[in-house]
Formats: sequence, structure tokens, C-alpha cells
Amino acid sequence: MARVKRGNVARKRRKKILQLAKGYRGAHSRLFRVANQQVMKALRYSYVGRKQKKRVFRKLWITRINAASRLNGLSYSRLIHNFKKSNIGLNRKMLAQLAVLDIPTFNELVTSSK
Repeated sequence: MARVKRGNVARKRRKKILQLAKGYRGAHSRLFRVANQQVMKALRYSYVGRKQKKRVFRKLWITRINAASRLNGLSYSRLIHNFKKSNIGLNRKMLAQLAVLDIPTFNELVTSSK
């Protein structure tokens, strides 16, 4: 049986990893074994980060809505409860945008929900 030489395949695989490790410091971007470990870790972190991003933004929106609603004499939970009761179906992202960029409209929504 003929022997199999893996020159092209192995080189491609290593180059792919080293390409992903570009910009890492020191050996982490130059040596395959170390770079491979760092790339795997980075991919895990990026996967987790994509999930955390959603949580962090929702938390930020809620904080902004709470701050704006307290200026109108309501807590966040009361405001959301009033919106649910009066069938105002704006999501938290849009409410936060209104609270930051268009305060009169947000105040109008709050008064209409009371």
C-alpha cells in the first residue's frame, strides 16, 4: 500500500488556524499549537459573548426605561404593567430609544397608559 503524504492538507489546516490567530500577541499568533489553543478559546468566548450581548442590552434598555419612567412618577414595573393593560405593544428596545431620544413622545405614552 502506498504511503499517504499530507503536505497540502496539513499546511492548509495550520494556515487556517494561524490566519484566525492573527493579531494575537507573541507565540499565540506564530506557533501552531499555542495558536490553536487560543483560537479554540476565542471561539468559545465569542459564542458565549453572542448570548451575553442580548442579556446586557436588555438590561441597559430596562435601566433607561426605568430612569425615564421615574421622571414621570412611575416605577418600571408599574409602567410595563400599565402598557400591558392598555395594549401598548412597544418592545423594550423601542421604549428605551424613545426615552433617550424623544422624551415628549415617551411622556405622552406614559400618560396615555395611566
